Amino acid sequence: MKQVQPVSEPDLLDALRRGDEEPLRVLYRKHYPMIINLVVNNGGSLQEGKDIHQETLIAFYERVREPGFRLECSIKTFLYSVARRLWLKQLQRRQRFGGTLNDAEVYVEVEMELVERREAGFRAMHEALEAMGEPCRSILKDFYLAERSMDEIARKFGYTNTDNAKTQKYKCLQRLKKRFFASMPGQIE
Repeated sequence: MKQVQPVSEPDLLDALRRGDEEPLRVLYRKHYPMIINLVVNNGGSLQEGKDIHQETLIAFYERVREPGFRLECSIKTFLYSVARRLWLKQLQRRQRFGGTLNDAEVYVEVEMELVERREAGFRAMHEALEAMGEPCRSILKDFYLAERSMDEIARKFGYTNTDNAKTQKYKCLQRLKKRFFASMPGQIE
C-alpha cells in the first residue's frame, strides 16, 4: 500500500491563504470524525454534528485568510476548540445545557490547557528527534512514523540481521527519551 506523504501544517496554511481549496477538503475528511463525536457524545445528532463541522471549517478558513493571523496551536486543537465553543453556544440557545456558558468556557479553557501541554510535549519530542544524528533519526522515523518493518530497516541500513537493527533502534530510542525528558523537566504527567 502506497503511503501519502503528509503535508506540513505551515504548508497547508500557506495553501489556504493562497485560496487553494484542496487543503480544506483534506481537513474536512481528517477531522470529520473528531467533530462528529464531540457533538454526538454531548447530546447532539449526526446532522447537528455535520452542521457544527461545516461551521467550524468555515470559521477556520476565514480566520486563516485574515491578515496577520498566526496559529499558536495545531490545526486539530484549533478546530476542536472552535467546534466545542460552537456546540456549547448551540446548547445554550436550546437551553439544554445545565450550567452557564461561562462555566462551560472555564471547562473548555482547562481542557485546552491540557491539550496545549500535550502539544508542547509533541513539539519537544519532534525537536528531540530532529536533533538526533543519523542513522538514529531515520531509523526511528522509519519504524514509528513510516511504520516500516524491522526487516526493511535492516536492509535499508545494511545491518546483517533484524536483531542487530532492533538493538540499534533500542539504543536510539533510549537516546531520544533521554533528550526528550531533559527538555521537559516536570512537564510530563
